[in-house]
Amino acid sequence: MLGRSFGAVFAAVAALTVIASALPALADGTENVYQQSILPGANTAIKNFLDQQQAAREKARRQASATSPNVAQVPPVSQQPIGPVIALPGERFTYTAALSAANPYGNIGSYGKGWLMGGTDLSVGYHFNWSTRLIVSMFQLQHWPEGFNSGLVPVYLAGFRNPVGCADLSDGTACGPGTGRNINVATKDTFGVFMLNKLFVIKSDKLPGPLPIVITPTYVARGGLIAFAPGNNDVVPFTYNLPDGPVENIPVRTAQYYAVAITLPFLKTPKMFATFTVAPQWIVHTAGANVGNSMQLPQVLYLEYTPTHTTTLFFEPQSARDYLPTDPYPEHLFAYFLGVSQRLTKYSFVQAVLNSGGVTNQGPDGIVGIKCLTAQQAINNACGLAIGGLKATQLQLEFGIGSPNVFPL
Repeated sequence: MLGRSFGAVFAAVAALTVIASALPALADGTENVYQQSILPGANTAIKNFLDQQQAAREKARRQASATSPNVAQVPPVSQQPIGPVIALPGERFTYTAALSAANPYGNIGSYGKGWLMGGTDLSVGYHFNWSTRLIVSMFQLQHWPEGFNSGLVPVYLAGFRNPVGCADLSDGTACGPGTGRNINVATKDTFGVFMLNKLFVIKSDKLPGPLPIVITPTYVARGGLIAFAPGNNDVVPFTYNLPDGPVENIPVRTAQYYAVAITLPFLKTPKMFATFTVAPQWIVHTAGANVGNSMQLPQVLYLEYTPTHTTTLFFEPQSARDYLPTDPYPEHLFAYFLGVSQRLTKYSFVQAVLNSGGVTNQGPDGIVGIKCLTAQQAINNACGLAIGGLKATQLQLEFGIGSPNVFPL
């Protein structure tokens, strides 16, 4: 049984690896908040509710048939609903723990290719009652963004409006001897997510049955580690509004967001499940190149197929938003996640996810220019980087205990 499980996962990973070579790239990581934190809890609550409703209907039909083979008995209005109490999954406390690693793809050049530093996913939840759950989670995403080690970009010197030269990002000599540069842009982002899942049930004569909706107020705090950052953090020199913009040294992967996610189902069968989520979102405060802070409206579609009770296939396209200190305005992202999850034992699983997408309102990707305040900075590779769209593609492998979402303690 375990051998067949590993075989199924390896076959899926091989297929995802082939697909990765032909897909566009993922962006900045906010879309992972929905894929790894917000949606799993909301989707599980909705599935649990719908399963309980189906079980109650089946039990009512069996009881009616047992009373009379020909007459369906209708319970009195004051009678409690038949079936078990509706509850979010698990006991009062829930948790999850997993380790992951990622392999990057796309236009990243040849420098630094290989498996990225590993990450950790942790989650703790507390159930107040059948409809309310508080969740605190942390996950890490590893990626190598495109356009930092390939292509030619202009180099500006403070006081001059026109470029004074160019840089060959592939470490070549296309712009002349000594103008090549390679930098280690391996990035690990860490997300802290605090959210409250609240399940509501809408009942109407115009609906075929009760409609569960999960509303999830969410706070997200993110930070990062960039391999070439001098302080082993995400503080690197960057510039914007070339050629006259400043060169700043601030955290470029750090931001905080508020969001209110609203999730509702539109498909539920024994093997298939689908939901739609819309989530008004704001950053807590502007920083760096940010201009304004208007409400953004990410949207997420989730499709799931479970061919067996131990295997889950899922596809999650998103119209996401991200707003980092290097962005003059929010990035509009089209991203999607394609994955397979396989339960190995009662409390262990392995999961492979190919995440990909792209920025639709900024570009080109990666470094679009370099600004030096002094000639010495150019010699020392300490100039500010002007960054366009941030994109990265990776195949992520994850091994954990429990389930890929939340499981009973």
